[in-house]
Amino acid sequence: MYLSKEVKEDIFKKHGKNAKDTGSAEGQIALFTHRINHLTEHLKNNRKDFNSERSLVKLVGKRRALLDYLTKKDILRYRAIVKELGLRK
Repeated sequence: MYLSKEVKEDIFKKHGKNAKDTGSAEGQIALFTHRINHLTEHLKNNRKDFNSERSLVKLVGKRRALLDYLTKKDILRYRAIVKELGLRK
């Protein structure tokens, strides 16, 4: 699988408080971004894979909801994660 335990720990270590902090909004947004990037590359080669396309749309919606939550909760954390991950908006 493309997302091994080590990759997840690395993502959470970079964007969360520590490697075990899997529930923070920043860690989840970073994980969703990694998965979205992977699915985007997959769909460039497999354009008729509609199940993966649906999964991609759902992931983008989940990430958007977390970003909206973070905007309401703490705008500085929101700006930091958007800048760190290079997201638009």
